[in-house]
Amino acid sequence: MFKKILIANRGEIACRIARTCRRLGVEVAGVHSVADRDALHVKEIGESIEIGGAPASESYLRIDAVIAAAKATGAQAIHPGFGFLAENAAFARAVEAAGLVFIGPTGEVIDRLGDKAAAKQEAQAAGVPTVPGSLTPSEDRAEIAALVRQTGLPVMLKAAAGGGGKGMRAIAQLAGLEDEIDAAMREAKSSFGSAGLIVEKLVERGRHIEVQIVGDGKGHVIHLFERECTLQRRHQKLIEEAPAAQLDPELRARMTADAVRLGQRLKYRGVGTVEFIVGGEDYYFLEVNPRLQVEHPVTEEVTGLDIVELMLRIAAGEGLPLHQEDVHLRGHAVEARICAEDPAAGFLPSTGRLVQVRFPREGVRVETGIEAGMEVTPYYDPMLAKLITHAETRDAALDRLRQALDDTAIFGVTTNCDFLKRLIDLPETRSARFHTRLIDEQIASWDLRAAQQTRQTLALAAYYWLYAQRRNAARPLWQGWGHSGWSLGTGDESLSAAPSLHMAYTGGSVAIRFAPLQTDGSMCIGVGDDCLRVALQPVGADEFLAIIEARRERVRLHQDGDTLYLHDRQGVHAFQAVPYLSYISAAAQASGELKAPMMGLILKVNAAVGEHVEKGAVVALLESMKMEMRICAECAGTVTAIHCQAGQTVERNAIVAVIEPDEEA
Repeated sequence: MFKKILIANRGEIACRIARTCRRLGVEVAGVHSVADRDALHVKEIGESIEIGGAPASESYLRIDAVIAAAKATGAQAIHPGFGFLAENAAFARAVEAAGLVFIGPTGEVIDRLGDKAAAKQEAQAAGVPTVPGSLTPSEDRAEIAALVRQTGLPVMLKAAAGGGGKGMRAIAQLAGLEDEIDAAMREAKSSFGSAGLIVEKLVERGRHIEVQIVGDGKGHVIHLFERECTLQRRHQKLIEEAPAAQLDPELRARMTADAVRLGQRLKYRGVGTVEFIVGGEDYYFLEVNPRLQVEHPVTEEVTGLDIVELMLRIAAGEGLPLHQEDVHLRGHAVEARICAEDPAAGFLPSTGRLVQVRFPREGVRVETGIEAGMEVTPYYDPMLAKLITHAETRDAALDRLRQALDDTAIFGVTTNCDFLKRLIDLPETRSARFHTRLIDEQIASWDLRAAQQTRQTLALAAYYWLYAQRRNAARPLWQGWGHSGWSLGTGDESLSAAPSLHMAYTGGSVAIRFAPLQTDGSMCIGVGDDCLRVALQPVGADEFLAIIEARRERVRLHQDGDTLYLHDRQGVHAFQAVPYLSYISAAAQASGELKAPMMGLILKVNAAVGEHVEKGAVVALLESMKMEMRICAECAGTVTAIHCQAGQTVERNAIVAVIEPDEEA
């Protein structure tokens, strides 16, 4: 076994690899960018080399810097994790040329599998069924359009050089085809450095099932059964499970045998994933991911194996320490990916400082690379954590995952936790009657708004605001205070004559008045024209028993500056709370300023000063977290200023353009 390795990655996967290394007695070192100086993976690993700027192209994708860091720390081998350089054949070769060991497949195998078109040819040679379509990638827009017409709609455009849903577009009509090709090529180039696309027939209402394989590099290959990754949105996996639900045993046997046969043909070394699309009793090869997968924990939970340990032992020359008959399934496991994104805003990535992070401590496996105080930046993938549950039955595993999401509180950025809970509650999820397009087909009819404010949530947040003000004051907690004009236990429950607090939230605001605190700790709080009796009883750090009239509920509350966070069973609520006098003294103004929704790179500016634009016109294209976002005119008018240019990085809320609205607007 190695004495020391370098982990060439960041976030949760770097922390996870380090955990196995510590258990095996293997020392670890890491790398980080300027943006990740204070990241959790740097603290967890304990030794890390800064290798460049915040963008991945200036740090985590720098082969020379990563290898230099490995040598500087005395590492014998490099583990690439997933993403970044994990599927880069040139990196694998450079590591070996530097006298180090690459913990993964050989550069030759990555070449043969890392490109979707090349992998498809390998699958055909191994007798594995493949999806009809092109066999070679193209960067010629006209050629790709011709292939779409030749294959026949519907088709899928795929980035040949990578996966993860990047550079993929489902095409169901020819209208707008050129724009879709351009967008897919741009995304492919940004994510993988190559704009090449392949065209494949779209298997509609299919299931995405993948087989985990492990090989010793000498022809001994086994499988660790399959994973179900069908619950996706725009080709991005959201919830994964193992084994696949209600999969016909004969179909499972054929798919796993095909995956193993392909691995044997390649003399596959390390771990990899063979992905299939399943329609009825038929299945087709999609691609091979020659690396560790994001969703590998569910396979570990149902087999009892440590997949990272297998990778280390194989790379260290110890061979594959088990045979196919040694691998058995036990129970069911489910994983959910928590991402910093806003479902109500079209899943726009969310950036900012993490004010508070709380994960469940029992009955769930948590894989994360975040902690309170960290900054979520636009430079990397928005995934914050993975929650994995295991139980004897699928229903029990889903129930535990649903509860785990309820018990997770992340304040400071918007997450998809509530959306994930909705997916778990879907009848199609519970009955395993789903397909890869299910979410995309249904989502237009879903209400994706954040947890809605009620009189109760507003009253509890207001009570906590007053509690926090008193807690930080030098005087006794409930001694009379000028903001509200009341003191403890007066017996008078009348509300103050004037509002004491202004609370704003998405979609509205309200004035708050307080009555005196009663001896039992309750208080009447005026929320607009309503009055509610509430109380909060501390039960832990930022945890309270909320008493609202006759109802009691455990909640989390936290204040960060003027922002109040409340986490109840409905989700996370955020409020801006300022004393009422401060609120009414602030002047409100309206303008035609277009602001960047988050920090990112300006890809293109579509307007010029003096130009007239219509409402909804795309004024600029912004890229953040490998996603394209449109900055659109909110009204018809004339552009009076442009404050950005293509290639420029802008901060969140930076004014990129100003529009003088038309008089009628």
